Order: sequence, then structure tokens, then C-alpha cells
Amino acid sequence: MASVGAVWGIDIGQCALKALRCRLSDDGETLIAEAFDYIEYPKILTEPDANPEQLVRDAMKQFLANNAVRDAKVAISVPGQSGLARFIKLPPVEAKKIPDIVKYEAKQQIPFSLDDVIWDYQPLLGGLQDEGVALETEVGLFAMKRDQVFRALRPFRDAGIELDVVQLTPIAIYNAVGYGVLENVPRPEDYDPENPPKSVAVISMGTDTTDLVVTNGFRIWQRSIPIGGSHFTKQLTKEMKLTFAKAEHLKRNARQAEDPKAVFQAMRPVFNDFVQELQRSLGYFRSIDRRAQITQAVALGNAMLLPGLQPYIEKNLELPVQRVSEYRRLEGSSVVSTPKFQDNVLSFAVAYGLCLQGLSRSRLKTNLIPRELVTARLIRRKKPWALLAMTVFFVGLCFNYLFQWSRWRDAHEDNFAAEKNTVQAVSSESSTLKAKDDELIAEFEKLKKRGNEVVGGADARFLMLELMTAIESALPGPLSGDPTQISNEPYPKRTEIFISSINSEYFADLDQYFSPDAQERYKLFLSALAEGQARQQRGASAPAADESTEASPDADAEEGADAEATEEAAAEVEVTMPVVTGKPGWVIEIKGFHFHKDDPGMVNIDAQYLVNTFMNQLENGSVKLPAGPGEAPIEFTMKELGILCPLIVADNRSALLQVPDPDADPTKKPAGAMTRSDGKSGGAGDLPPGAQFISRDVYEFTLQFMWIPVRASERLEARKAQQAAQAAGTDEVAGG
Repeated sequence: MASVGAVWGIDIGQCALKALRCRLSDDGETLIAEAFDYIEYPKILTEPDANPEQLVRDAMKQFLANNAVRDAKVAISVPGQSGLARFIKLPPVEAKKIPDIVKYEAKQQIPFSLDDVIWDYQPLLGGLQDEGVALETEVGLFAMKRDQVFRALRPFRDAGIELDVVQLTPIAIYNAVGYGVLENVPRPEDYDPENPPKSVAVISMGTDTTDLVVTNGFRIWQRSIPIGGSHFTKQLTKEMKLTFAKAEHLKRNARQAEDPKAVFQAMRPVFNDFVQELQRSLGYFRSIDRRAQITQAVALGNAMLLPGLQPYIEKNLELPVQRVSEYRRLEGSSVVSTPKFQDNVLSFAVAYGLCLQGLSRSRLKTNLIPRELVTARLIRRKKPWALLAMTVFFVGLCFNYLFQWSRWRDAHEDNFAAEKNTVQAVSSESSTLKAKDDELIAEFEKLKKRGNEVVGGADARFLMLELMTAIESALPGPLSGDPTQISNEPYPKRTEIFISSINSEYFADLDQYFSPDAQERYKLFLSALAEGQARQQRGASAPAADESTEASPDADAEEGADAEATEEAAAEVEVTMPVVTGKPGWVIEIKGFHFHKDDPGMVNIDAQYLVNTFMNQLENGSVKLPAGPGEAPIEFTMKELGILCPLIVADNRSALLQVPDPDADPTKKPAGAMTRSDGKSGGAGDLPPGAQFISRDVYEFTLQFMWIPVRASERLEARKAQQAAQAAGTDEVAGG
């Protein structure tokens, strides 16, 4: 076993892996939390389509990638419903005979052969001894089937983690509550069986079950209730016809739902069943322990955060319920003060109890780790391999020294003085020739730069014209293709995009502009573009909206499946960010608007229409440009022109624009110039006399993209180089 002072307590639950690393402080009582991890599975292990082994394996890989465990002890928990716990009151007997009596009781209490189970026991605190005779002794007997233990150990053994402690979850909870929650617990020597301390009922709700532990700090009684947080979720799926994931989200945010009352009404049967199980269990406990007085309840587990659950338990059990916010004698601000730990503090009780046992500060120290594993580990560590390895290493070192010394003597530099002088002469001549070559290369680069300055202006003067041509070609035209028919189209169906202004700003290093925020906006644009393309691809097969006045459930399901497929297609977009670090260039900002707000699915409107048309062309489009004066146009992609990463930086979906009213009475007085809702002039332009205006919804936007100017000659050279490389690759494949 690990001999260092740190312990990892690992609790593999049904919805998350919780781990806490602690060491003992100098005072010998306080635990210092050094690290923690909370890894939530993508799905709950008991979901129908979940693969529990793979989910746990992935979580374990992530845990090991984030944390080191080889330098610490490792304690794990196993579910309480998988084990057996019995508390046996022994008659007055000699203390040395307790093991024999417990073994006899184990054969009576455990419904399996002792060879098929792993079991352990421990006398509980509070017993008395008088002249070697144990009085008022109560023993805790804990057992678990051997195959279930090894099944619980499998994820750790597959990950190469050596375990030191295996404990039942209710016992770990008892240790955590007794050490870190209960206050004013008397010392063991002050315990009075006739007047025991007041008890608390610990309600630790998990995903599928709830562990009920009743303790006064000395005695313990526990029961697993087959109701957990997932039962509330399943009730919502049944009553509100939701998927499991949506029902889980609704359960966690019940107070923010559209109809919270309906949500809680749907979960009421589970509330009632849960409280009835608690009342039945506590009633049974009171019947077997008449002296016990339960004065309060303690809530553990993230499922207890369900809104309304704690007040409901308090009302029906007539007990105050304390929700744990911190654990006494647990320090370490780097862990306990972090928001993630605070948000999940209720779920770390088991891990805390495991750390207590690993550091020998727990009240119950039973251990269900298979004895054969401990024995094999001890034998493996005590084998004299280390001494043998050191001996072999020393002998090998001696032989190596003799061998190297012989070679060193043969290869001493005095034996090669003439050759050394020859090499130095050749090296000197090589340095001289290289310096001359570098000088000639520098002169060539200088002449090449001057030549580019002389002839490059012919290309550079057309760069801005090429940019404006590219922007104009990316704009969508009228739906009919005839500009004279624009006025015949209703404004919401018009496809034109109008540009109000174009501005530019120069950056010596475009990395100053392309910040993480800009990169995130670019990713959002690509996701929106992929989603729009997916919707367009399946739009042709979708039925018309007016073909049926009432959608069928199958149609709704198909529509939901299509929407999920669209979201998955958008999520699968692979984004490769351009490398602009150290590159000078321009940031072009375009402000404009469009009227297009009429779409059968109300999807290809506003920002999505801008993405599907103008921004799509800026990202993936091309434009024909002349390679030089008098030469035929050549089609270049926008990226070849240096146009990169279009993104929306601001928009307004509810802007209004004053436009001519096509149905106005020309005899009425004109309304004046065209204006937008923000008061800016929209421009009356060539409007006829007496034109009247009406307000129309427009989508206003501000988009930006990076532009690294690339001259025509440079574009052609790059294209030729790419074609040559492709041809060389083709020839190489053909030759092979």
C-alpha cells in the first residue's frame, strides 16, 4: 500500500465521477483538500441507450489525464444496495472470543457461502469492557458478493490503479457525517447506552436510490430506498411526453419553466412515494430502538437540490432538514472555495468519508478489498527484485566502464592530430564560401525587392477595385433577375441586400484583431451556414405548410428528428482557423440592411439569410477578374483574393425603414424623405413627386472580414506552384 500521506476518495456514481484528494494537517485532526474532480457523464448510466462500462471508462481516462494517483492511497465506494449490512448485539462475552462469535453470526446472517462473499466486521463505539468481558457490544457486519466486488474494481484495474480501501457507500456517509457534520458528539468514554445522544437521519439521494442512514455518532442503522433523482425525471417523461434529456433539464430548472405548477404536479406521485418510504423506514427504526430520538435530518446528494423537495420532506416528516454547505475539519481553499466544488458539495460526502478512512480518521474502518489482491501486492513488493536489479546494474556499469575506457584510449585525439588539422582547414574554407554565398543571396534579394517595387505598382493599383468587385459580386440580386421588376415584389420577399457604408482599418498584425471573441463569432457563422445548408437540402422533400391544417404526431416527430439532425450537422463543422499572426492586412467593415423576412419556415430570414447569401459568397464564393490590362478574366476564389473570416459583429432584427408606399394616393401630400427608425435618413433618391411612405421591417447588420491584399501576379504564381505540386504528386503515384 502507498505509504505517503495523501488519499484519493473516488465515488463512481450513476451520473458523475466524484473524487477528492486529502492529506492530514499537522494538528492530526483537520483534513487538507489538495485536489478534486467532478466528471459528469454524457448520459446517466441507467438510461436505456447508455453504455455504462464505456461511460465509466471514458470518465476514468479523463480523471487520470487530469490527476496523478500513483503517489497516494486510493479508496473507493460501492453501492449500498449491492452489499449487506447487519448490526448485531452480542451477549456478554470475553473480548477475545468476539471474532469466533462474529464468524458464527456471519454464517447465519449472510445468505451465501462465506467463500463466495467478501466480508468484514467491526465493534461499534460505545461498548463497555469489564475485566476482559465485553458488555453492551454491538458489531457491524458488512458483506458483498465476490463477483460484485470484482465488477466494481474492474474500471480501476483496467486503468492500472491499485486500490487500498473498498467501502460501502452508506458507511462512507456515516463516517463523513460523524466527523464533518455532527457537532457536540460526546467522547466514546462518555457514551451512556441508557441515555444515548440524539440521532439524525441522513438522506443521501442518488440517481436511482437513496441511502437512509440514522446515527447518533456511535450507533448506525441504514437502508437503501429504491427511489432516486432519475425517478422524478422518468415521471416527467411519462406525464409531459418529453425525452429523458429534456425532462432532466426541466427537472433541474423547474422554477424557470413556463408552467412550474404543472411540472411539480407531474412529479407529485414521486414526492409522495419518496416521503412514504422515508416515514415507513423511520417508523421501523423507532420500533427497534425505542431510546433513539431523531431530532433532525441531513440532506446529501445533488438530487436533493430539486426545488421544493426539502420543504416537502420537512413538512411530512416534521423534522428540520439541514442541507450541508460545508464539511467540518475540511480545509484547503484551492478546493473547497472553488465554485465547482461549492455547486456539488452535497455529492462529495462519500468521497470525504473515504478520505477519512484512508487517513485513519473514520469511525468505521471495515474494508471489503479482496484479501488475495492485498496479499499479491505485498508479495510483489517484497520480492528482492530491486536488489537483484542493482547488482546487475553495478556489474553492467563495470563492464561498460572497461569497454568505454578501451575505446576512449583508441580514439584519443592525439592519434588524429593530422586529420584534425585537415578538417579545420576544410571547415575554414567552407565558412568563407558560405559567407560569400550569403552575401550574393542578400544582393539578389535586394535586387528582387527593387524589381518588385518597380513593376508591382501595376498590380497594386487595382487591389481596391478588385475588392469592391468581389463585394459587389457576393451580393444577392433580385429574385426575378430583372432589376426593373424589383418594385413589383413585396418588401418581405425582396432578396436584395443594401450596403449603407464600407469602412476599413489597417492592422500591422491581424492577430491583434482576430481575438478569441472574433474566432468564436467566426465559428458561430460557420455553424449557422452549415445549419442553413442542411435545412435547404431537406427543404425540397418537406411538405408545404398549407397541405395540412393539423400536423400529425408522426410529422412532429419527423420534424423534431430533422431539427436534431440539423443541429448535429452544424455541431460537426470542423473549423480550421487561418494563421494571421505577424501578417499585416485590413479589416473591412460593411454596414447594411435587407427586407427579406418572408420564408416558409421562417428560417431563411434576418441573420440566417445574410449568412446563406452574402457571407456564404464571401467565405466560399469566387469572382472573375482580369489578370492584367487587356487580358481575359480569370475566376479567383475569395480566399485567393485574401478575403478571410466574415463575421457578424452587430445586428438589429427589429429596425424600421420608411419606404415609398406603392398603393399610396398620389394626390395626397408627400411624406418627405425616406428615414429609418433610428432617425437616420434612408435617402429619397429618385422618388416620384408626391411619393408617400410607409414603415417596413428591415434587418440591419454590421459585418467584418479580414483582407490581406494579394496582387494578381502573386495569385497566378501561387496557383501555378499549386498545380505543379499536384502534378508532381500525380506523377509520383503513377510511377509507384
